[in-house]
Amino acid sequence: MTESIDCAVIGAGVVGLAIARALATTGHDVIVLEATDAIGTGTSSRNSEVIHAGIYYPKNSLKALMCVRGKQLLYEYCESRGVEHRRIGKLLVATTDDQISALEKLRDSAAANGVTDLKWIEGAALKKLEPELRAVGAFLSPSTGIIDSHGLMLAYQGEAEDAGAMIAFNSPVRKGHIEKDGIVLSIGGEEPMTLSCRTVINSAGLYAQFIAASIEGLDRQHIPPCHFAKGNYFTLSGRAPFSRPIYPIPEAAGLGIHLTLDLGGQAKFGPDVEWLADLPWLEDDSHITGIDYTVDPARGERFYAAIRTYWPGLPDNSLLPGYAGIRPKIQAPDEAAKDYMIQGPNEHGINGLVNLFGIESPGLTSSLAIAEEVLKKLA
Repeated sequence: MTESIDCAVIGAGVVGLAIARALATTGHDVIVLEATDAIGTGTSSRNSEVIHAGIYYPKNSLKALMCVRGKQLLYEYCESRGVEHRRIGKLLVATTDDQISALEKLRDSAAANGVTDLKWIEGAALKKLEPELRAVGAFLSPSTGIIDSHGLMLAYQGEAEDAGAMIAFNSPVRKGHIEKDGIVLSIGGEEPMTLSCRTVINSAGLYAQFIAASIEGLDRQHIPPCHFAKGNYFTLSGRAPFSRPIYPIPEAAGLGIHLTLDLGGQAKFGPDVEWLADLPWLEDDSHITGIDYTVDPARGERFYAAIRTYWPGLPDNSLLPGYAGIRPKIQAPDEAAKDYMIQGPNEHGINGLVNLFGIESPGLTSSLAIAEEVLKKLA
């Protein structure tokens, strides 16, 4: 038996839930199809929980536009809905004189994106702000913040459900095909079903390319490659002597091993970048095989060295293996960073289908803006 619905959103991560909320509150009948038994079990719950300012991304890129717009929307949303967050700012630091030019380039990049509030701090002023920090200078980004990511997802879920959306857990999408009046999805799980949808939003994160490739009628040329970068985090035993995140100069494929704080004051360091070998897809399921979220304690050696460039007082034996996340990147390890891909009918020619590829950081910050963009693609 085939059921019918207006909109299906694949993936109950922070972006999928934001999209479901946007669709439901604008009058659409929505079901969220989630392969696991809970919201936000993937990339959405395995990140730094930072509200990003919009500093690092190329001018007019989707990452820049979505981050800057999303940051504004997210602060307004959290304040009006009571989602726990704090606008604590962050420091982008130069630990040597020859890094100052790199920071100046970041300032220029930020200004091109409309982020004009960076403030240069050095000398006694910097020492007063963060006494344990070793740096020749830093830019303070006052619009950077931290957030309870799970609280945010619960808020999105609650509003979506209040507007009539339904979340179907343990409902992996096996395959789909295009018909004249919509897209038909085959759903697995304990109660398999077939679902005829007028609109499908593929917001499956790590699994987005797998889902797209399973839809018969979508030209494969519109599906980019996916490469997986594992980011490991270590936590600090004891309290850190810092009151805001500390970010070193970015490294290839990441922002460097930075210090962030959660809302309880716990310090965590990371992520690093550990490229994973291309992982095989299971033919009969929508899960990737072989992902290991274990943090190897041996990686701590590199963390100590990186952290001590800006915090030389980091005590020995104070780092504990924390958690890890996987970033779905469109670029290979030896390629330049690539932008988000949000493909609608104008890009691939299929009415009612939107695919989201490469949605990594700053995806959480951008979630409400990405939801706006998806609605525009469907207009």
